[in-house]
Amino acid sequence: MDSLFAILPLLLGWMLDLIFGDPARLPHPIVWFGKAIALGEHRLNHGSHRKLKGAALAVVLVSAVFALTWLLRHYLSLVTCHLSLLFDTIIIFYCLAGTTLIREVRAVFLALDRSLDEGRRQVARIVGRDTTQLSAQEVRTAALETLAENLSDGVIAPLFWLALLGTPGMLAYKMVNTLDSMIGYKTERYKDFGCIAARLDDIANYIPARLTALLMILSGNHNCSLFPKTYYSLLRFVWRNGRNHASPNSGWPEAALAGILDCRFGGPHYYFGQLFPKPYIGTNYRPLTTADMKTAVRVNRTAEVLMVILVACSCYMFY
Repeated sequence: MDSLFAILPLLLGWMLDLIFGDPARLPHPIVWFGKAIALGEHRLNHGSHRKLKGAALAVVLVSAVFALTWLLRHYLSLVTCHLSLLFDTIIIFYCLAGTTLIREVRAVFLALDRSLDEGRRQVARIVGRDTTQLSAQEVRTAALETLAENLSDGVIAPLFWLALLGTPGMLAYKMVNTLDSMIGYKTERYKDFGCIAARLDDIANYIPARLTALLMILSGNHNCSLFPKTYYSLLRFVWRNGRNHASPNSGWPEAALAGILDCRFGGPHYYFGQLFPKPYIGTNYRPLTTADMKTAVRVNRTAEVLMVILVACSCYMFY
């Protein structure tokens, strides 16, 4: 019975995300995380000892989220197990972002079919780079890179930490990820203050990013029964190209998708008006199409299902 109560919130929370995506009209913990980070950054990111102050902010916020979530869940479980089950379901629903990201990427391709300016504006919703000068090919590339990278950040990594540390660990991971997305840049403003937040994110995503790449390879190869060497070829491609990224983790899922689509990702991008040189992932510079987007969405969904099955099995065995 305990194992069933561990699996049920996972399945319910995941199904809610499949149906609704991010609940835009409801209070969202990530919004609260962002406000807390912005407040701390505004008050601390000046003067001397910025690295120490940024580290303190990151550690305090992540620890507070884990502790408060654990205490609230523990209190609810003392009242009735049904309240803790409901709590876990809601947290899992809020922490998964697979459906919303897929909707956004589809919207980018649809907007680009109407005009380049619409495509640039739409992709700006999901990427951090400057988009005003992107070509149509670069808009499509940015959308697919984000789809691959955020499969790890928005689905696989949260589920990984759920399996490891329960919903407190899942929500603490989302705080780590939010910290990195807000202050983990190597710009003049954040290079000292946000460096510890960036390192925490690197550590938290190290295993999930590589697991994501593996799940994508398993999801993207339809010819494995006829051509078993295809898996080996994709693994070699990811091994060679996964490290061709400024991030120690983001390149792995991007390399997996580039290998599946036989295309090229990466290259230099502008962030906050500053050019950041980045290596390329893959060598086949070919036009990307709506068919490629549909393949990428299918790969994401299949990898997501595989991860849910893995976490459900781990819950059944260890709870």
